[in-house]
Amino acid sequence: MSTKRTAHIISHTHWDREWYLPYEKHHVRLVKLVDTLLDKMDQDANYRSFFLDGQTIILEDYLQVRPEQRDRLSKLIQDGRILIGPWYILQDAFLTSGEANVRNMQIGHQDAKAYGDVSKIGYFPDTFGLVGQTPQLMQQSGITNALFGRGVKPTGFNNTVSDGDFESSFSELIWEGPDGSQVLGILFANWYSNGNEIPVDKEEAKAYWERKLADAEKYASTGELLFMNGCDHQPVQLDLPEAIQAVSKLFPDTTFVHSNFNDYLAAVQRSGKQELSTVRGELRSQRTDGWSTLVNTASARVYLKQMNQLGQAMLEKVAEPLAAFAHVLKVGEKYPHHLFTYAWKTLMQNHPHDSICGCSVDEVHREMVTRFDKSRHVAEAIIDDSKQAIADAIDTFDFTLAGEGALPVVVFNTSGWERSGVVSIEIDALRLYFRDGYTLEEASAFVKAADITGRVLVDASSQSLPCTVEDLGLQFGYDLPDDKFRQPYMCRKVRLTFEADNVPALGLKTYAWVKREADLAATSLFADERVMENAAIKIEIADNGSFTLTDKKNGRTYRDLGVYENTGDIGNEYMFRQPDGEKPLTTSGLQAQIRVLQDTAYQASVEIIHDWEIPASGDDMLDVEQRDLVYYPHRKAQRSTRMVPMRIRTVVGLSRAGQGVEIESSYNNQAKDHRLRMLFPTDLTTETHHADSMFEVVQRDNTPAAEWENPSNTQHQQTFVDVREAGAGLVVANLGLNEYEVLRDGRNTIAVTLLRAVGELGDWGLFPTPEAQCLGEHTVRLAIFPHNGDGAQYEAYTAAYQFQIPWTVAQTGIHYGRIASTFAPFQWEGEGLALSSMKMNEASGDVLLRWYNMRSQHAEVKVSTQLPQRNFYKSTILETQGERLAVEADGGLTLPVGPCEIVTIGIQR
Repeated sequence: MSTKRTAHIISHTHWDREWYLPYEKHHVRLVKLVDTLLDKMDQDANYRSFFLDGQTIILEDYLQVRPEQRDRLSKLIQDGRILIGPWYILQDAFLTSGEANVRNMQIGHQDAKAYGDVSKIGYFPDTFGLVGQTPQLMQQSGITNALFGRGVKPTGFNNTVSDGDFESSFSELIWEGPDGSQVLGILFANWYSNGNEIPVDKEEAKAYWERKLADAEKYASTGELLFMNGCDHQPVQLDLPEAIQAVSKLFPDTTFVHSNFNDYLAAVQRSGKQELSTVRGELRSQRTDGWSTLVNTASARVYLKQMNQLGQAMLEKVAEPLAAFAHVLKVGEKYPHHLFTYAWKTLMQNHPHDSICGCSVDEVHREMVTRFDKSRHVAEAIIDDSKQAIADAIDTFDFTLAGEGALPVVVFNTSGWERSGVVSIEIDALRLYFRDGYTLEEASAFVKAADITGRVLVDASSQSLPCTVEDLGLQFGYDLPDDKFRQPYMCRKVRLTFEADNVPALGLKTYAWVKREADLAATSLFADERVMENAAIKIEIADNGSFTLTDKKNGRTYRDLGVYENTGDIGNEYMFRQPDGEKPLTTSGLQAQIRVLQDTAYQASVEIIHDWEIPASGDDMLDVEQRDLVYYPHRKAQRSTRMVPMRIRTVVGLSRAGQGVEIESSYNNQAKDHRLRMLFPTDLTTETHHADSMFEVVQRDNTPAAEWENPSNTQHQQTFVDVREAGAGLVVANLGLNEYEVLRDGRNTIAVTLLRAVGELGDWGLFPTPEAQCLGEHTVRLAIFPHNGDGAQYEAYTAAYQFQIPWTVAQTGIHYGRIASTFAPFQWEGEGLALSSMKMNEASGDVLLRWYNMRSQHAEVKVSTQLPQRNFYKSTILETQGERLAVEADGGLTLPVGPCEIVTIGIQR
C-alpha cells in the first residue's frame, strides 16, 4: 500500500425516524439539526458537504415543520453540498417485499429530482442483513455501488467490531448477485461513526487520528480511507473545518478532505491495486458466532409483520393491477398515481429497520398500526372504485337466460397465474333507497319480507355450482355518488360462499345467483370425521391434533404436522435467547378436542382445540439481568414455575381444487417471555433448503457455518420455505410470519414462529417494552403444499404466492357491456418465472409488467394481449423506456430471461 493516504471525511447523520424515542421527539431534534446545518453551510463555505442519510423522507419531515426553508434547502442541494436520495426511506431488506423496495427506489428518485440530482449511492448503513438481489436492483437503478454496515463482518454489543476469517479480505469488495450483477461493495468495517466528533485540540487530534487511521488501514485495500463523521441522530459537528485544518499539519503523509461519497468512490476505483474478494448472494452474517445477527427481529411483534404483509399485498397485488385493468379498458377513472404514491409513502414510513423490525419503544409501534390502517384504507378505496367500474362494464345480459332475478357477481384473480379457490361475497338481495319515498318502517318491512329461497349459483354457461348461503338479514347502507349527496338505503344482505374455478390470471370470471330449482347432489370431502381428501392430497387428524398429509401424486406421507412448540425467551426485541438447559414444551402428548367445522362439496375443515398450560413469564432473575444490562447470551434466567392457560384453536381446511392444506391458528396469549412455533417434520434427506426472499428463491444450508455458536439458527422468509429431495418436497407458506428454522433434529423439521413475547428493546441500554409481550388475541394463517421434488415445476411456489393475495369480488347488475364474462387483458407464460407486478407508469402512461426468474437457468417469457398497443419495450425497476422489443405475427412477444433476472416489460398504448 502507498504511504500516501487520503482521509475522506464524510459528514452525515443516520436518522432513525423512530426508535428509542417516539417519532415526534426525534422529529423535533431533526428540525433543529437541519436548521443548524443550513446556517452552517450558508455561513461557512469550508463546510463543504453533508450526506442526508440516503432517504428523501428527511426532506418531507423537515419541511413539514419548516416549509419556509424550502428554497434555502433546495439551493444547497442544487449546489451539490447536500446530497439526497436515492431512497425514500432506509428500509429493512428482508421484511419488506420486492415491490416495496422498488417503490422505495422509484419514489426516492422522484422526490429527489424535484430538488436536484439524485445521489446514486446504494446506501444501507444499518440494514439488518442484505438480500442477494441487491446488486441487480442497484444496477437497474443506475447505481454501481453498495455501502453497508452488516452482513459480512460481525458487530457485537454496542456495535463493537470483531475480528476473524470472514468472507472479504478488505472493507472494499465485489458483491455479486445471483444473476451475475456486480457492484463495488464498501463495508463500514469500523462502523458508520468511525470519524465522529473529530477533535480540534492538537494533542487530542494526534491520539484520535493515530488510532483511527490504523483502524481504517487494517481493513482498507487502498490508501483512500473512509471516515464517517456522524452516527445515529448525531448533531452537525460545527467545528469540523477547523478540526480538518488542525490535523492536516500533524500527518504530512495524509491528505484530509471534507469529502463526499462520489469523490471517495471515484478515488477508490482509481487507486485500487489489491485484488478484491467477490462475495456472492445474501449478506446475513452467517460466518459469525450467530449472537448478533439481529435475525429475530423477524419475529418481534408479529402483528406488525402481518399488517405489513396485508398492506403490501393490497397495494401491489390487488389495487395496482385492478386500477391498471380499469384504466387500460377505459371503464373507470384515470390511474390514481397520486393516491398510490400517498398510500405507498404511508406504508413505507413503517419500513425502516427499527420500525418494521419491531425493535423500538411501544409508542413507535402504536403509531405504526395507525399508518398501516391508513395505507390499507386508501388501497381499499382504490380497489372498490376499480372493481366496480370493471364489473359494471361486463356483459351480464346472458344470465337472464339462466333464471329469474339474476344477481351477477364478479370474481377477480389479481395473481399472475390461473387460480381456483373458495371465495365469499356479501350481496344485496334487495335494496330500497329512502330517496324513492320509503319511510324507514316501510323499507324495513319490505326488505325483511323479501323471499330469498329457491335460488342457485350458476356460471356463465348456466351450470349450477355448490354454494353456501347465509342470510345476514336487514342492514343499513349508503352510496356516495360523485354528483349528489349521500344516498342511504335499507337492504337484505346475503353471504354467498363457493369455489371459483379456473379464474384467468390478472383476469375475472362472472357468476350469478338466480331463481331456479336446485339440481346438485350433496357431496363431501370427508372420508370420516378425521379424514379429508381431494384429488391431490389426503389429511388425517390424530388424537393430539397433529395431522398426516399424503401427497396422492407421488405417495409421499408427512407425519406429525402441526404440533405446537413453546420455549422461554430471555432475549429482547432483536434476538431470541432460550434459557440454558430448558426442554421445549410441545402439544405432541396433549389430547385435543376435535370436531368437523365445515362440510360442503367444495370445502372441508376441522376445528382442533388445545387446552395447554405454559409458564407465566421469565423468573425474577430476568428482571435483574435486564436492569444490569447483562448481554443476553450471558443471561442465566429461567422460566417461572407459575403456569397460565393457553387455549389454541386450530382450523385445518381443504378445498376441492386445493393443492394443499390451509391452517388458521388463534390464541389468547397471557404469558410473557416466550416463543410459540408450529412444527412441520418433513423426514426428507437434504443438506439444504429453499426460502422465498426478495425477487429470489434462495438456497440455504440447513447447518450453519463452523463459526456459529448460537444454538438457534432461525432465518428470514417472505412467502414460504421449501425442504425437498429427489421426488418429494414440502412447502410451508405463511401470511406475515417471517421467521423459520429448519431444525437439526434428524427430521429436517420446518419450524415457523407464530409469536415471540419479550419485555425489552435491547441494544445499547434498558428500554422496557411491555407491549412487545404481545398479550391478547392473535390469529395466524399458514398453508402446506407438497410437491414432487422440483416444486412441481413451481406449481407449489405458485400456490404459495397466490396464498398471499386476497380474492377480490364485486356485485353488479344485469346489463350489456364490452367486457366478456370471463376475461383477462394480458396473457403470459414462462416456466420458472413469477409475476411480481402490473402497474402503470406516471410519466409515460404505459403499462409495466414485471417478473423474476426463480431459477438459476435461462428462461423466456411470452406475453400477448388483445388490447390495442403500439409497442413493447424492455425496462428496468425505474421504469425508463429501453430497447424496443420485436412483436411476433400474433401480436405478442417472446423475451429471453437470464438466470435469476428481474425483467420489466413496458407496453405503450
